[in-house]
Amino acid sequence: MNDDIPQHIGFIIDGNRRWAKEHGLPTYEGHLAGYNGLKDVLLETLARGVKYASAYVFSTENWKRSEEEVGHLMGLLLKILEADVPIFVEHNVRLRVVGSREGLSEAIINAIDRAEATTAELDGGELLLCLNYGGQLEIADAVKEIIRSGVSADDVTPELIAQHLYAPEVPPCDIIVRTSGEQRLSNFMLWRSAYSELHFIDKNWPDMRTEDVDDILEEYARRNRRLGK
Repeated sequence: MNDDIPQHIGFIIDGNRRWAKEHGLPTYEGHLAGYNGLKDVLLETLARGVKYASAYVFSTENWKRSEEEVGHLMGLLLKILEADVPIFVEHNVRLRVVGSREGLSEAIINAIDRAEATTAELDGGELLLCLNYGGQLEIADAVKEIIRSGVSADDVTPELIAQHLYAPEVPPCDIIVRTSGEQRLSNFMLWRSAYSELHFIDKNWPDMRTEDVDDILEEYARRNRRLGK
C-alpha cells in the first residue's frame, strides 16, 4: 500500500449548527446541509484509496440536546441507513455502524442490521458511522467484555483491549480531521488515536466538498509519522 495514502481517516463532523446560524437558518437546516455533503466527501475519500473512513455522526453526549434536534438527527441517520444504502452498494462500499445500541429506537436498530447485512460482502472500502458512540464508553465496554470472559488482571494487555473494541479489525486512525475550527477530539476514537495525525479545518462541515479530500491527503503526505520512534 502507498504509505502516502492513509489506511483510515476519521472525520469529526462539526459545524452544522454554526453553519445554520451564520446563514440565518434553523438548526435542522444545518444538519440537513451536513447530511447532503456527508456521502460525497466520504465516498470520495474511499475512492481515493483510503480503506476505512469513519464519521462521528452522533455522540453519546448528543442526547443532551433538545428532543426536537435529536429527533431530526435520528431522522437523517435513518435516511442514511435506509434510502442511501443503494448508493453504497453502487460504489461497492461496506457500511458499518459502531457504538452503543442502548437508547436507540427499534427502527434505527433494525435499519442498522439491514444496512450492514446488505453491504457485508462489499470490498471497495468501509464507511463506519459512529452512532451513539463515545471513545471512553468504547474502552469501558471492551474492559467489561474482558472481565466477563474471566481473564485475570495480570493478563490484560493493550493488545487484548484492542481486540475487544467495536469492530476490532478496523485499524487505528492514521489521521483525524475535524471541521469548524475547533481543536479537540471530543471523545472520538480515543484508543485508535494514540498516534493519529490531527488536521483541523476552519470551514464548517456543510461547506466541505470533494475537493477538500485532496487537501487532506496532501496534508497527510507532508507529515513525518514517527509513531513514537
